Amino acid sequence: MTVPAAIRRLNAADADFARHLDHLLSWESVSDDGVNARVLEIIQAVRTRGDAALVELTQRFDGLEVSGMADLILPRARLEQALERITPEQRKALELAAERVRIYHERQKQDSWTYTEADGTVLGQKVTPLDRAGLYVPGGKASYPSSVLMNAIPAKVAGVPEVVMVVPTPRGEVNELVLAAACIAGVDRVFTIGGAQAVAALAYGTESVPPVDKIVGPGNIYVATAKRHVFGQVGIDMIAGPSEILVVCDGQTDPDWIAMDLFSQAEHDEDAQSILVSPDAAFLDRVAESITRLLPTLERAEIARTSIEGRGALIQVADMAQAIEVANRIAPEHLELSVENPEQYLDQIRHAGAIFMGRYTAEALGDYCAGPNHVLPTSGTARFSSPLGVYDFQKRSSIINCSAEGASQLGKIASVLARGESLTAHARSAEYRIK
Repeated sequence: MTVPAAIRRLNAADADFARHLDHLLSWESVSDDGVNARVLEIIQAVRTRGDAALVELTQRFDGLEVSGMADLILPRARLEQALERITPEQRKALELAAERVRIYHERQKQDSWTYTEADGTVLGQKVTPLDRAGLYVPGGKASYPSSVLMNAIPAKVAGVPEVVMVVPTPRGEVNELVLAAACIAGVDRVFTIGGAQAVAALAYGTESVPPVDKIVGPGNIYVATAKRHVFGQVGIDMIAGPSEILVVCDGQTDPDWIAMDLFSQAEHDEDAQSILVSPDAAFLDRVAESITRLLPTLERAEIARTSIEGRGALIQVADMAQAIEVANRIAPEHLELSVENPEQYLDQIRHAGAIFMGRYTAEALGDYCAGPNHVLPTSGTARFSSPLGVYDFQKRSSIINCSAEGASQLGKIASVLARGESLTAHARSAEYRIK
């Protein structure tokens, strides 16, 4: 007998709805003291002992017998070999996805600019790519070649000369798709290391691993904690929480489609979050039935069930206006507007990592091949954060070139303000240029 999935039901009309919603959304991605202490020890070991620490830690955590760093470096030829080992269908899919991701991100490129004022003063901004970016890729059987494309391609489009990838191979498990994706995306160097030690190596450098300017890519709690600690020494993309999806539906989409869209995130891990919002109570009932019927057909059914029952919800609202209010309150990583004429609601959406428009636009398409990046802000951070993009691998420098006349005019303004702040050296420096 099929056991019904016990997904919670909420109603926005209830007096305690806000409290229940806050409880549903609460997520702390902070590490416990034990994890934090171990990560700090690992970072210190890599900083002080370099390659020797990486070899020792890889032997301990990944169960590999390696004699030195040479065993943890994959040459370009190995990536090209992976490209030949995967099936022609897989290669074609990777290449098509990579091309779509590249075309989309080319539109994000920012160019330097200047303008000249009447007195000849030139002001502007110089846009420069980072020198080196580090890409963390989870290893073993649960690997994601799509993440390689989504992280490496924007860096290359930005003009980053060198992209360094770290990917653990626990017990010698190598994912050929991941290596093939690295080849297609133009990754320059690959090290088969993982965990907090790989993050530390990218941040501080060792005899073999070059230090990078920014570390991007997903990882477990040890990786996330290490990224927190090295931030400042290097840039990081984000500290991501579990994957999440919010579907807003008017009740007219096939309920099986919606159930599977919810599962598409629930199958990631037990802490992933899948929420459906609709003004149609009968439709919510039909989706609940679809969830119960389809759940046993999933390969990762137990993971999806734990996610659905622990953090999922079906939320009834009064109308579509209230549905949009709830969506903005949640600020989801993925937002599906599974409605007729979704364009009418687009201007009302203020907070979402990615917006999937219409009944036919499954979130899964964005994960793999639509083109926009699938590295998105989670846990409500879409209120102030954006998807990973070319702009994350570029930095901006201000340009100021004063003419003699401009320096004289600006010097008078700066003098008044500097003396008002009692910074007389500032004032006198500006005053020297006054005619």
